[in-house]
Amino acid sequence: MNQALLDKIESEQYRKDAMDFGVGDSVRVHTKVIEGDKERIQVFSGVVIGRRGHGLNAMFTVRRISYGEGVERVFPLHSPRVEKVEVERRGSVRRAKLTYLRKRLGKGATLVREKEGRGAGGAAAAEPSSPAP
Repeated sequence: MNQALLDKIESEQYRKDAMDFGVGDSVRVHTKVIEGDKERIQVFSGVVIGRRGHGLNAMFTVRRISYGEGVERVFPLHSPRVEKVEVERRGSVRRAKLTYLRKRLGKGATLVREKEGRGAGGAAAAEPSSPAP
């Protein structure tokens, strides 16, 4: 097949709303679950430990600890079953894949929170004011 034709077919399948999250972020993934004739939303929350692929093949992996056992789930980025992805907290990481979190337990598996609210106003408020002469 012609690559232009494939690109046109794929462009119709892309998600309309762009998801803005990265590796290291704590997210809540809302997925549609169909049980019989009923449909409900199930939430899977955890840390994004990796992203792979591009285009329609883009996927991301979310890891969480459930009852003392590590659980990882891989979600397609453009799947209609993924309702939405909420970012609970941004993470500051230096790696593209966080597979080292699989070996860590407890608080060692949590990531450093990105510095928020650090602006010119925050620096001025932190300095002690000197008395006026």
